Amino acid sequence: MALLTCHDLALGYEGQQIVQGLNFSVKAGDYLCIIGENGSGKTTLMKTLLGLQAPLGGKVLTGDGLRHSEIGYLPQQTLVQRDFPASVWEIVLSGCGGRTGLRPFYNKDEKALAKRNIEKMGLAKLTRRCYRELSGGQQQRVLLARALCATRKMILLDEPVAGLDPKAMNELYELILSLNREDGITVVMITHDIEAALRCADHILHIGREVFFGTKDEYLQSAFAQSFLKGGEGNG
Repeated sequence: MALLTCHDLALGYEGQQIVQGLNFSVKAGDYLCIIGENGSGKTTLMKTLLGLQAPLGGKVLTGDGLRHSEIGYLPQQTLVQRDFPASVWEIVLSGCGGRTGLRPFYNKDEKALAKRNIEKMGLAKLTRRCYRELSGGQQQRVLLARALCATRKMILLDEPVAGLDPKAMNELYELILSLNREDGITVVMITHDIEAALRCADHILHIGREVFFGTKDEYLQSAFAQSFLKGGEGNG
């Protein structure tokens, strides 16, 4: 059953339409990569899927009991966020905020979940460290652990490896792939890294002058993909 379904979606901001006619679905266990040129509406789509921005037209439907509050999200980092003066523990635990309801505190189960996700991301020795003292790769793993505290079903990631060195980038890709294949978490990821998209994803959504949605194999066999890959537009 589909966790997310988009019907004839039109996206934009301040009344300016960027893209229209988006139709796709994300099923449990999928790994979907969203690719396309800069300004094509990828981040706007992500915000719309999260319920942070209303579409200009069409609908976003959730299924299989999924609520927007149960979607983990790893946004693009800003310089201000990289300098955030909180501990690893505080940031990861804050991902449980959607579970507390009206309680003004975290219970033992939520603290145990934060601890497990810190360990899953290989951050156990950094639990009390200040976030802004960490490397870029470590910071992204902290934010991924935080996102996992919000969900057992789906994570959305917006350019998660931007600014990372090749070693940290590959380590993060492997962690995300493991979450998908071993833990069964559905992944929706925006990326400019077309090679990573084709290596990790099982479905591709390409937004641009044309729109494509289908399996990775269907994408590779399409004339549109061949033109895009040869033209190197995915690097913009």
